[in-house]
Amino acid sequence: MDRALPLFLRGLLGYAGDMELMNVRNLACTRGGAAVLEGVNFTLSAGQVLLLRGPNGIGKTTLLRTLAGLQPAIEGAIETEPDTITYGAHADGLKSTLTVAENLEFWAQVYGMRDINPALDAFNLQNLKTRDAHNLSAGQKRRLGLARLLVTGRKIWALDEPTVSLDMASVELFADAVRAHCKAGGAALIATHIDLGIAADLLDLTANKAKPRDLAGFDEAFE
Repeated sequence: MDRALPLFLRGLLGYAGDMELMNVRNLACTRGGAAVLEGVNFTLSAGQVLLLRGPNGIGKTTLLRTLAGLQPAIEGAIETEPDTITYGAHADGLKSTLTVAENLEFWAQVYGMRDINPALDAFNLQNLKTRDAHNLSAGQKRRLGLARLLVTGRKIWALDEPTVSLDMASVELFADAVRAHCKAGGAALIATHIDLGIAADLLDLTANKAKPRDLAGFDEAFE
């Protein structure tokens, strides 16, 4: 099916993943010293795309950062194998003086990968591989930032508004990359407001808005 379905409906229709990659139980998150989300529960399985929805400011970015291990949770549990998740934020995170190929080669070496050609092909970057990143357009920079996902070797892609600056053709390239990743046993957790045309589950965080609570002693830093 090409349109996103709520979690409960997909369960009733029998859409099940092959292998559980992440289990989140009763998770509560903070931003700027205030609780933003609580009681978040979901599982993410191989082959699954889970779209995070909810109004601006509900805490989608905060949830993704918490799941990626960039900030601690107030409470709850995130159960997943080590080195399973890679996080793509709003910034492209490129080295401006390196070429397209050099940017990908750098990250491939960090993650122990070698071949960058599948990433170049997936995001139509072969003809740009010798161009310095600072000479790319905004859309080309975004495609390069997303291409890094393919050289991480990580099973879970956690992505925050990944299609910003992309034209329709590039959005389809991204959607194809997600489909291929999931078909190979990966999974994707995506905060987005647009229809990607990908079969996906929905996790609406509106009901998980946190009630005010005393956070004395919790400084949002890892101990």
